[in-house]
Amino acid sequence: MSAPNTATGHFQTFFRWKQYATRYVFLVLGMAISAWAVLVPYAKASLTVNEAQLGMLLLLIGIGALLAIFIAGKLTNHFGCRKTLNVSTTVFLVSLVALAFTTNTVLFGVLLLIFGLSSGVIDIAMNIQASLIERRTNRRLMSGFHGMYSAGGFFGALIVSMLLKVGLAITWSMTILCLVMLLGLMLIFQRYLDPTGMREAASHSAIRLKGIVVFLGLLCGIFYMADGTILDWGALFMMGKGCETEMSGLAFSVFSVATAIGRLKGDRLLEAFGVPKVIAASGVVAIIGFAVILMTSGTWFSLAGFTIIGLGVSNLIPILFSYISRQKEVPVSQALSTVTTLGYLGLMAGPPAMGHIAHQHGLYAVFGTVACMVLAAAIAGWKVLR
Repeated sequence: MSAPNTATGHFQTFFRWKQYATRYVFLVLGMAISAWAVLVPYAKASLTVNEAQLGMLLLLIGIGALLAIFIAGKLTNHFGCRKTLNVSTTVFLVSLVALAFTTNTVLFGVLLLIFGLSSGVIDIAMNIQASLIERRTNRRLMSGFHGMYSAGGFFGALIVSMLLKVGLAITWSMTILCLVMLLGLMLIFQRYLDPTGMREAASHSAIRLKGIVVFLGLLCGIFYMADGTILDWGALFMMGKGCETEMSGLAFSVFSVATAIGRLKGDRLLEAFGVPKVIAASGVVAIIGFAVILMTSGTWFSLAGFTIIGLGVSNLIPILFSYISRQKEVPVSQALSTVTTLGYLGLMAGPPAMGHIAHQHGLYAVFGTVACMVLAAAIAGWKVLR
């Protein structure tokens, strides 16, 4: 009797490490993206470009990410998640280090395109990897995986800031962080990533605009847009309410921490209460948060409001990705690419559109609009997924 029990134990341990490896990839992407945010002002100074020129350069990240959508699913189907994630993560981290060293504007633009392209491939491939884990365990794990990305968004910026605080140059800070993350992947976790993809029938199209997939992609775009709006306009909104400049920058920080906490607890909530109740409760909590920031004054009330919003929206995107991985209408790699495309479009187009509203009507109108869109999307998601 001991031999079968031992074999079962080894299998369970191996599968647990597959989950750890998947979480690690999400963590690495989050840490690197937040480290890039710390790098931006240093890059602007070294390139001697103005805000408008830097903004044009940063568009290359979005262009690269959108290009990735057309190849990521095919790469994972052909080469498997392990090879795709190993190569794309290596390119991603090396390009981030190179960006820290580069002072040539043209080369910087090329590296930004590579940075965006590789990050887009990682984004889709890691969600395919997460979908495979969910299928094989028949458990809801997507919120926890996305929670590691949110946690990485906090710790990446924190680690780089600490390295800068002790006197290291930005170039060495980026090199150390990226080298440690890459060694962790290659020496420990990469062997546990899935060597296969979804093993779906080949298709000439990278995305599939069909039914439920498009609908969920549009919802995803709204939730991505909400994240981007808080990132781009949250601090200015707090300053417009009279909050101290030093404290206003914490708007996105508390939102990110709350999102991470909500996602790390999200899988248990989904197991206990089911998707419809969690979506409904998430929408209610998010609207309470928006009401707090719109109807109260003072720094601490505003920070509390952004925290509540983070808790409310935290599980909405993971729920959509989890559903996409389980639906049978469209091949999963195509479905994930479609949803990611629409999500990125919301992330890229939403904040500038909100900027136009802010110019015409003010930031209260911006966050009121976002609150209404999040509420409508949560209600729509609840009605379709219940």
